[in-house]
Amino acid sequence: MTTEDDKGRRTATVSRWLPFSCVDGPGNRLVLFLQGCNFRCPGCHNPHTIGLCDHCGDCVPGCPSGALTLHEGLVSWQAAHCTDCDACLDACPRSASPKTHQMSVAEVLALLRRYGPLLTGITVSGGEATTQLPFLVALFAAIKAAPDLAHLSCLLDSNGSLGEAGWQRLLPVLDGAMIDLKGWRDSVHHSLTGQGRERVLASLQLLARVGKLAELRLLQVPGRTDFIDADGKLEAGLVSFLQSLGPVPIRLNGSRHHGVSGEALAWQEAAMDELDGLSNALKVKGFGPISLPPL
Repeated sequence: MTTEDDKGRRTATVSRWLPFSCVDGPGNRLVLFLQGCNFRCPGCHNPHTIGLCDHCGDCVPGCPSGALTLHEGLVSWQAAHCTDCDACLDACPRSASPKTHQMSVAEVLALLRRYGPLLTGITVSGGEATTQLPFLVALFAAIKAAPDLAHLSCLLDSNGSLGEAGWQRLLPVLDGAMIDLKGWRDSVHHSLTGQGRERVLASLQLLARVGKLAELRLLQVPGRTDFIDADGKLEAGLVSFLQSLGPVPIRLNGSRHHGVSGEALAWQEAAMDELDGLSNALKVKGFGPISLPPL
């Protein structure tokens, strides 16, 4: 039997956290970025959050500030000595950040209590947060059970890869999820994420059906995404799918070079007029509300 104390001690591998954010859901939110992702998006803006450190030690000799050590087979990171030069990411064959730490549910609750009077809620992001599902469920359940924190909304920023059984575990304590759809045809989605689209579409349908799809996010990559056909209209299959979801907020994101590495640095950035065109095509079909990225 799992007790509340057991749940409070449950931990996750965390890349970083922000005490305040106004771009990760409505209001002012504490954002927790978990380490590790099951997608391999070439255009990821946080590629260091994808891989998990396997403690091989390759990064330790190249750390100029001595912030990394190898002790009893484990790489250890001392934040106080780190200069964020990212030499460790360059040394790692998978660009997996060793600059992570374990956080328990109880420690996250303590942060929420520290900043709580100024917060609307918490958003858990990544990486892909659902790859650490037991922690996610325990954290949201603990927030809902705490009289002084229950007013905070619990949101998830996800790639939508979680299966139905996982969603059923999470839904009772989840207020909403923001889900990315990075390509319409399966081949395009695979080229942009390394995975097929079926799990994502199923997640969008499930969340919309239970009223917990907080936002659908479409990524526009010039010459690569396929939301618009050759005539400048929305793809017919996409139109049918969006209609099946009912009214949901849609956010458009355009490809940018900030934070990316590798082949995506050669991709064209999405111009604002291209995003405006996609927005107008969605509005013509009655979808929305539509949000565009700030200039």
